[in-house]
Amino acid sequence: MGIDKGTVIAAHGRHYLVQTESICLHCVTRGKKSDVAVGDIVQLKQTSPDQGVIEKIEERKTLLYRSDQYKSKLLAANLTQLFIVVATEPGFSDDLVSRALVAAEAGGIRPHIILNKIDVTESLPKARERVSLYANLGYPVHEVSARTSPEETIAALEPLLKGQSTILIGQSGMGKSSLINLLVPGAELATREISAALDSGKHTTTFTRLFMVDGNTSIIDSPGFQEFGLYHLTEGMLERAFKEFGPHLGHCRFYNCHHLSEPGCSILSAVESGQIPAMRHALYQQLVHESSQKLY
Repeated sequence: MGIDKGTVIAAHGRHYLVQTESICLHCVTRGKKSDVAVGDIVQLKQTSPDQGVIEKIEERKTLLYRSDQYKSKLLAANLTQLFIVVATEPGFSDDLVSRALVAAEAGGIRPHIILNKIDVTESLPKARERVSLYANLGYPVHEVSARTSPEETIAALEPLLKGQSTILIGQSGMGKSSLINLLVPGAELATREISAALDSGKHTTTFTRLFMVDGNTSIIDSPGFQEFGLYHLTEGMLERAFKEFGPHLGHCRFYNCHHLSEPGCSILSAVESGQIPAMRHALYQQLVHESSQKLY
């Protein structure tokens, strides 16, 4: 059988589901390499009616991943958008939201913040106040209620998804699955089928999967997670990934300023004057520290 081309629609360990033009194949990679991500366009060789071997990953436009000091975890490839899902309740982590925004900026992926469960009115003012920090930085925030206003939610989000490859990420309990089920008809059934094909049993929430909505629109669902390590980003990548730092870069007294404690630092002056939120600069400090710790 010859070489075919397809899109990786699910990954579980070293097992992948690849959708070609005509068939969905259960694939493995040659050797022990497992650097394939959901959303990758791959070249593969079909080895049986329902199985194949991935021979090559085609060049990626973008890659979103997280890392700690020991290893990295690929989230998805060839994304154009990132939807960070937060909710009025349970409380969401500002640290995770900020890290996801930095990852998106560093990866050339456009982020949106989706504030779900706005029907929980007693918690709404506080949640709005918290997401206003990101709105003031220029990030779009969209308010929805997947459970109580499904039609309005679809109307708000569908135009943003059209023609894009979008991943939804967020902590458990934010309502990400409810949003996926609204935006992708048959998503629950498809997830069960994918889970059976990957033989991942009851662990249906532990793998990332891609749903093709139409020819040029895809939505990727990812497992909920609590931490977003960015150990792979260098100091230079980090300073450029904080969009509010942009107007101040290049104006420090020292050309190799680290923006941590140096005299005459334009970034630190902007933090003092309130132009840059102190919380964001504290995250920058933490990420620079993490970047210096990696062992892999």
